[in-house]
Amino acid sequence: MAWRSSGASNKELVENLWRNKMIKQPLVKTAFLKVDRAHYAPSSPYEDSPQPIGHAATISAPHMHANAVESLLPFLLPKVSSGPQSAEGVNSVEGQKGRPRRVLDIGSGSGYLTHVLAELVGETGVVVGLEHIKELKEMGERNMAKSPEGRALLESGRARFRFGDGRKGWSEPRPTAAQPGVGGPAVETEDKDEEGGWDAIHVGAAAAELHEELVRQLRSPGRMFIPVEDGDGWDQYIWTVDKDENGVVKKQKLYGVRYVPLTDAPTRT
Repeated sequence: MAWRSSGASNKELVENLWRNKMIKQPLVKTAFLKVDRAHYAPSSPYEDSPQPIGHAATISAPHMHANAVESLLPFLLPKVSSGPQSAEGVNSVEGQKGRPRRVLDIGSGSGYLTHVLAELVGETGVVVGLEHIKELKEMGERNMAKSPEGRALLESGRARFRFGDGRKGWSEPRPTAAQPGVGGPAVETEDKDEEGGWDAIHVGAAAAELHEELVRQLRSPGRMFIPVEDGDGWDQYIWTVDKDENGVVKKQKLYGVRYVPLTDAPTRT
């Protein structure tokens, strides 16, 4: 298939994603090159296919991660740029000026996409990887700590892993000045750095519905990328949910996919 982009190394994998137009923006390509998938996939890390990571969870195929990041990119980057085209002939695409990026990665699993997102949000941004299985939350932290870049993101608080029910979104208090509180209702405050909500929400498991609490936690403007079950017990589709500057919500059904379900944590015996 045209989107099969496997390689023998991380660089070759990313170059194949670029050649197959699964990655279109140079900024996205740069972020993927910075994150070695071998730190996150248990075997065959440069194969363009999903892989099990334990606990009935998977790491998605690289082309799906690329598609998610490309879709969310306007809401990830910290500044507006209307400068000249890049060497590849692509205009830079950046988010709203004047406030730090806040990104929620639900079903963060191996931690791979959480790391890629953290490479894009800038020094003032925060990405939270949310898991409903403690072992996976801890796995994501361990995986990110395998590289100096990942350890720096964790130590700075720009990347964080949390345990909770992704269907309810996430909110955490401000523990220190260095690690601001993030998430919760998208309500503006006088301190723009601490405005609630999320600029971008990525969901890495198939939801039974478009959970309204997640829509409520989107900032204006903001975007959610989420696979949703179609009601027949089998089909799933990617949806994007956009909230514009006035809070108006637009939902768009895109294409069919196959993800593990977004459910309660497995029962322990």
